[in-house]
Amino acid sequence: MAEVLITGASGFVGGHVLRELLAHGHAVRALSRSAASDAALAAAGAVPVRGSLADAESLLAAARGAQAVFHCAANTSAWIRDKAEQDDTNIAGTGRLLRAAEAAGVGCFVHTSSVSAYSHLVHDTLREDVPQRGGDSRVNYERSKFLGERAVRESGLPHLIFNPSHVLGPGDRNNWARLIKMVHDGTLPGVPPGSGAFADVREIAKAQVRAWQSGIRGESFLLGGAHASFLQFAQLAAELSGRPAPTRAMPAALLWCVGHASEALSRVTGRMPQITPAAVALTCHHLRVDSGKAIRLLGYRETPLRALMADTMAWMADEGMIRSRPR
Repeated sequence: MAEVLITGASGFVGGHVLRELLAHGHAVRALSRSAASDAALAAAGAVPVRGSLADAESLLAAARGAQAVFHCAANTSAWIRDKAEQDDTNIAGTGRLLRAAEAAGVGCFVHTSSVSAYSHLVHDTLREDVPQRGGDSRVNYERSKFLGERAVRESGLPHLIFNPSHVLGPGDRNNWARLIKMVHDGTLPGVPPGSGAFADVREIAKAQVRAWQSGIRGESFLLGGAHASFLQFAQLAAELSGRPAPTRAMPAALLWCVGHASEALSRVTGRMPQITPAAVALTCHHLRVDSGKAIRLLGYRETPLRALMADTMAWMADEGMIRSRPR
């Protein structure tokens, strides 16, 4: 059994990593920013430790005695107005945590990055030897994930880096579950014309813990999944919901117009737009990911999309997010 510190354990991916660590018998301290988070993390089996990625002293206190740090926290906003906060979390916050881990003598820094570090500017199938272009991107989330990941590589700490693609699974409240819910409720205004690789959050968590426990260090792993267009994704959600299915995707040009108009309106209202130009860039992109390295070395599994979506929707129904379980 090892002492482990985790960030982002209240989130989607981090919550699954927390459960996987606990299932293997590790003692887990979870960084927490509020009393409500304290209670939820304690109920999940972790020891909540009050701190913030913005507070270097709290990070050092949290990291002392830990054999590993699992860094799952991130700001995923696609709104340019959140740039400063996003940079402070994804870049500066990662740097503070790295320095705390080094000062505390942590043996391994396990970093949840993203395929976004490669950027939508890359049109080839992603493999670990494909040059990342996130540093060239005008999408700040891509740029911030690229720079945060680079800080891990340059830190000198023993580390592992994971680049999940489009993450789906039970526990999803704010990501692809939003699209599923709109399909289920008949409120989906349109389907983006891009495509993605849908990764099972449970397999992502297993791969991270398995890699760390096996002693692998200094490696990065792409964690992809079933490839499908967003139209195919929405059509499957409609089929499993027993709802009418969309028949075509929105033209990219129209989506770009909506994105720019929504962002312009947000400058007047001060409210986050429903879709931003950054989100348009990501959802018009055709992402393909080769998970071969993780499959070979970590036993990573790509769950078929129908089974993954059915599990997600069953969880959503149990949580009252949709009215019925999938057919």
